[in-house]
Amino acid sequence: MALDERSFFTDKPEPRTQRYPCPRCNRTNDYQVRWVRRTRKDRLPPGADERDKAKFEKLRDYLIRVDDEVVCKTCGKKFEIPSMHSLLFVDQLEGLPKDEEEDEPPPVKEEPRGPKRRGPSQGWK
Repeated sequence: MALDERSFFTDKPEPRTQRYPCPRCNRTNDYQVRWVRRTRKDRLPPGADERDKAKFEKLRDYLIRVDDEVVCKTCGKKFEIPSMHSLLFVDQLEGLPKDEEEDEPPPVKEEPRGPKRRGPSQGWK
């Protein structure tokens, strides 16, 4: 008899801060979103057969998003999280910057618009 997938993993809740814009008031805020981190156990559970062993070899650690909606901090309306990612593999997250350590974007250098004025305006003559 095959084992259940939950017997191969340990579950640990993990809150992550993410930034979303509210579709009603268009204000962007940081929200705490609940995730569950599923980490593969270091050894095969007892009672596993050959199919379970082959399945266990291919398993990877992943995150499952628990929250589907958040409440806007500005207008108080509930909205759906605008993301198609409700499952993320942990090895894909390693290359991305951490949410807590967001880097500041480089400052944008503004180009001057039009010619510079040389003195007070004389008006049309």
